[in-house]
Amino acid sequence: MPDHRPPDDIEKLLAEQKAFEDRKQALIDDLLKQREAAIAAFDEKLEKLGYHANAGKHKKSHHKKAAPPVADVAAKPKKA
Repeated sequence: MPDHRPPDDIEKLLAEQKAFEDRKQALIDDLLKQREAAIAAFDEKLEKLGYHANAGKHKKSHHKKAAPPVADVAAKPKKA
């Protein structure tokens, strides 16, 4: 099957696609850097206000602690 497009068009298309992907990755990297900077600035503000994450406070839970297994239950033989 003959190719109707000249090779220059294909190379141009591939070059444009690569440039597009490179630009996309650069924008993603820039957004991640901005996000990290924003998180760091927010953490600094919280620290200035006296907030310390996990400062020894325990969350209350509505779950009850499980009772330890009874040793003699395992020792009793099963009834057949």
